[in-house]
Amino acid sequence: MATTTKSKRARNLVRKSRALGIPLTPKAEKYFERRPYGPGQHGRARKKADSDYAVRLREKQRLRAQYNIRETQMLRAYQEAKRTEGRTGEILLQILESRLDALVLRAGFARTIAQARQMVVHRHIMVDGARVDRPSFRVKEGQLIHVHPKSEKMDPFQVAATGANQDVLPDTPAYLNVEIDKLHAKLERKPQRSEIPVTCEEQLVVEYYSRMS
Repeated sequence: MATTTKSKRARNLVRKSRALGIPLTPKAEKYFERRPYGPGQHGRARKKADSDYAVRLREKQRLRAQYNIRETQMLRAYQEAKRTEGRTGEILLQILESRLDALVLRAGFARTIAQARQMVVHRHIMVDGARVDRPSFRVKEGQLIHVHPKSEKMDPFQVAATGANQDVLPDTPAYLNVEIDKLHAKLERKPQRSEIPVTCEEQLVVEYYSRMS
């Protein structure tokens, strides 16, 4: 039963990846390379041009999917970014990128954002020596992310410590100092937009929310 549920979830992620035009998991990337078009029997058909609203909505959904967050979390991050001095789109991405689950993924402790979230929820991840079970926890510059000593012997972390996950992930961003064999990762500084490995035209996301308010 568990295997069936897992397979169904994987198929749904592949389908969602194709609908959004971006691979959301390493497995989805393989499917996406073979079938770079939308799902369903009309996936290959030429579509009429999307409206401006549809383009902005789709970009927002793409960003949400890459961080695996709810709409309320996305809206809250946008509102904070809007209140902060600077370019709203870039600040929005910096806020999302500082989430603990996102950094667990970037460090190579997990293969997917969903797995990273699960690791945090199940209390396998620590920040500066304290267990944290909130995926949305905001990691600050200088803080150390590491796996709980009792969890290090678990298979997923044993695999991660060999660097195997990093083979299917983007290069480790420069704002993270990772010692993968120790399952340690330190957030050295705020990320620059060019360093954040997400596919997104963030200005369209900003326009989506500004026009909805």
